[in-house]
Amino acid sequence: MKIAALFAGLAMLAGMGQAQVVNRQVQQQKRIKRGVATEQLTKEEAAKLERKEAATNRQIERDRVDGGRMTASERAKANRQLNRNSKQIYKEKHDEQKRQ
Repeated sequence: MKIAALFAGLAMLAGMGQAQVVNRQVQQQKRIKRGVATEQLTKEEAAKLERKEAATNRQIERDRVDGGRMTASERAKANRQLNRNSKQIYKEKHDEQKRQ
C-alpha cells in the first residue's frame, strides 16, 4: 500500500502521460500480489517479477531526473517496458507450473 500511495502522489504531480505510466505501475503491482494470493504465482515467480518491476521503476525515475517530466519518447520507452512486464506477468500466472 505504501507503494500505491507513493505512486498516487507522484501521479497527482505528474502530467497526464506520466499519470498513465504511474497508474500502470500500480496496477501491475496489484496483479503480482493477487497472483501470489490466488496461488497463480509461486514466491519465486513473484520475486522475479518484482525485480523486473523495480528495474523499470528505477529507469523511469532516471528518465525524470532531467526536469521531473518525461518526454514523449521517455513515456513510449516506459510503456514498452511496462508492456513487456505485463506480458511476463500474464505468462507466469497462466503457466501450468506446480504451485508450492
